[in-house]
Amino acid sequence: MTTKTDELSVGIGGTGVPDLADVAGHWVGADEIAHLPSLRNQRGQAHVNHDLTSLSWLAAPPFTFGYHTGELRVDGQVPAAQRFLWKPWGVLREHRGADGLLVTTDTRMALNRDLLLWRIEVTNDSAEARTVELTQDLFAMAAHSDVGYGWLYDGPWNHGTHHDFMALERIRATTGGGEPHYLLSPASRRLRLGKPRIPGIQRDEDHGPMLLDDALPAHVSHDKPPEPRAGVAGAVRGLRVAGADGEVILRAADEPIPLTPDGETTLAPFALSPGLTIGFELRLDAAGQSGTVLTHGNHPDSLQIGVEDGRLWLGITGEREFTDAELPVGAWRRMRIQVEADHVVLRLAGAEIARTRHWTESQRWTSRVEDGTVAFADSRSPARAVHAFAGPPAELRATGAGGRATWTRRIEPGGRVTLGIVCAYGADADAVSAQARAAAADFEVTARAGEDGWRRLWANIFTPGNPDFSGHLPTFTTEDAGLARTYYMGALQALYLRNTRIRPGEPVFLTGGPRLGPTTTYFWDHCEWSRLYALLEPAGLRAWLLRVLAGPYRDSFGVENLSGGPLGNAYSSTDYALFRLIEHYVCVTGDFAFLDETTGGSTVLAHLERLGLGWRERRNPATGGVLADFGDDPWQLLECVPTYTGVVASFNGAYVASTRSLAGLYRRLGRTEEAERTEAEAGQLAAALVDLYAGSGRWRILRPDGTDTIGHCLDFGLVAAALHRELPDGTRREMADFVNDRLLVGGWMRALSPDDPIAAASDRPDHGAAGAFAAWPGVTAHGLARLGYRDRATALLRDLSSAASGGLWGQAMEIVTGPDGRHRAQVAERGTAVRDNIAGAAGAEAVLSALFDINPTFATGDTAPLPTALSVEGVGTLTQLGPVS
Repeated sequence: MTTKTDELSVGIGGTGVPDLADVAGHWVGADEIAHLPSLRNQRGQAHVNHDLTSLSWLAAPPFTFGYHTGELRVDGQVPAAQRFLWKPWGVLREHRGADGLLVTTDTRMALNRDLLLWRIEVTNDSAEARTVELTQDLFAMAAHSDVGYGWLYDGPWNHGTHHDFMALERIRATTGGGEPHYLLSPASRRLRLGKPRIPGIQRDEDHGPMLLDDALPAHVSHDKPPEPRAGVAGAVRGLRVAGADGEVILRAADEPIPLTPDGETTLAPFALSPGLTIGFELRLDAAGQSGTVLTHGNHPDSLQIGVEDGRLWLGITGEREFTDAELPVGAWRRMRIQVEADHVVLRLAGAEIARTRHWTESQRWTSRVEDGTVAFADSRSPARAVHAFAGPPAELRATGAGGRATWTRRIEPGGRVTLGIVCAYGADADAVSAQARAAAADFEVTARAGEDGWRRLWANIFTPGNPDFSGHLPTFTTEDAGLARTYYMGALQALYLRNTRIRPGEPVFLTGGPRLGPTTTYFWDHCEWSRLYALLEPAGLRAWLLRVLAGPYRDSFGVENLSGGPLGNAYSSTDYALFRLIEHYVCVTGDFAFLDETTGGSTVLAHLERLGLGWRERRNPATGGVLADFGDDPWQLLECVPTYTGVVASFNGAYVASTRSLAGLYRRLGRTEEAERTEAEAGQLAAALVDLYAGSGRWRILRPDGTDTIGHCLDFGLVAAALHRELPDGTRREMADFVNDRLLVGGWMRALSPDDPIAAASDRPDHGAAGAFAAWPGVTAHGLARLGYRDRATALLRDLSSAASGGLWGQAMEIVTGPDGRHRAQVAERGTAVRDNIAGAAGAEAVLSALFDINPTFATGDTAPLPTALSVEGVGTLTQLGPVS
């Protein structure tokens, strides 16, 4: 165990459930954290930024906020946060200046309320009295919508609502004195003429490495009609792109390039840079057209030129500037785009017709001062917001879409001043104003109520018969502080991702965020904590499964819980994930009547059979005809590993387990012949799977066009879980040694062995060689224990908390090298990785499965309820485990 983990874990677990403050978070410096902390309040989510007060990515459906909420200035300067402290109820940010001023802010989303709170404290640690001017910029670009909440959920921009990940991240990067400009993407992108592709596929090429930095499929919800995507009828000629120095970067052929509503012409890639110009002549062949003429890349933040009802518009970085310029049909007109660091200009025949504006100059939202508050209104939705203050500002003004509050305070040596700001939001202006005023008038009580509420939820997680959950989790008592921290942090991960507003009366556990998915649950991520889920929220899991099974789950990777609709593309993991969730729900609760429920036109049992025997319809004579062949689309398996297609060991191992489980269920139901036949089929699958073993802990991949060998933790985890009894001793030893020697590192692990030939083309910190997904250490620990290496499983689980970057585990935990030359893991920020992920609860799940051997399955035929307590020597004791009512 690392020294850091020892320091964090002192006193944890020895007396049972620890205090929530001891489980949650510790101070981390800005130089040691990549992904900044999040906020959640059981109904919404948000991200803190690099400054001391602003928030971005705020989504509490049906409300979303655009851009950010405004920075704090101290004597005219914006201090950057130097360190952060995350707690479930809020985030502290701190800046200590060379002049002796210490500024500490506490930012909160009030529990179960549409309310934000900021406490600002300024302490004078110098020897002289100081007069300090504090100025808080106030923005509340709030919108209201009941649709558009996919994984890439809609956010508000000046001209409408859509998801623009890259643009909003560049705006966030300007906070705290960061990047001065946000307009231009640094990426090299192809210039395209004609019909744009669906934005969200963050790649210009159809093939190539699937890197988290630039690969993000358009996983949007289906409850909102997509924006029409068409080119125009016309032509472009004389196209020329030049840099600031006049050097030509791109020149198209002299002859006209035809444009059609459904066509596309792709030209060479280049990056936008200050001083760059794009010149061309445009001819439109029909009046009143709407469509795209030119786009730099196919991303939501791309530079674009188009027409709407025949009138030209200019778009870039989430915004569009519309013009009154209408081109005469059939005539050539010279156009010129001039790109600068902070604006883009469109000229027609030499005359400026459009110029982009800074986001703070929005025309969509309005603000006004009302009796000591600042009220905001959205012109495109009923969303309203109000800022109010605990301690009135000396000056309060509203300008356009925003506002500004200013305080001037004298602080004696050793003295301190404290300010409070609230922002309420909703759809009823009077109710929002009343809530903001009441919260400001009783600021400290309001803030304390949120903290007390989180502590109540934490206590109730481990309390039988509590009013907040339909079940509870067992209490883990142990002298091993590292194991205790992993278990209790996993429990907190589940609580933190809980949402009680999306489905009234049915608590939902989200997959991730805050930058993505405020209503989304992935099937695969959910199954990584299925035992805990069945123990904690059996009624919620039952209801969720009935909803999911009623939809086209085989064609999607998850569900958008607000609309209830499917989301994303098909995942090869879906059969495994949903089978395991059903199996663990029934076996943990004893609710076998659930199998007779009808949903989606079939009984749950019929769905279970379809899932568990899914290999039957996936067999391919070209790859042996026995094991399941998952096809040639890598996006359906590991996304970032291009060679991981066809017959792979991992999910075939899962099919072995599910087929055996069904055989046990058939015996329970008296279907003896089916049980025997299914058991025999499982044996055939297992034998064929063992033949895939390539030695040294690696597994072969079979495809119609050839084979590969790979060393991936997913193959290890699922095969070890399913075939631990029939694998030869030598194979089990090699598999365990492979994990120890090639994957485990820095208190965490790599998903893919770094010496794999495909590693260079799979540079993602979730499924590639750069790190590992939040669930993989738990899955790996379970596999180690099943292979007979419980000591190694214990050692792996003991140290996981050191990787959590001062909070909880994220989707991708990246391996980095510290100044001391030692490896460590941190929550990855680069690309589209999300800060929070429910699969991080897999560590706690593995404490139950790997160390206490709680592995409910139909296969054993044992349906006895869990004991009330379990003890394992050298591990600890679980109490209040069962039975579950």
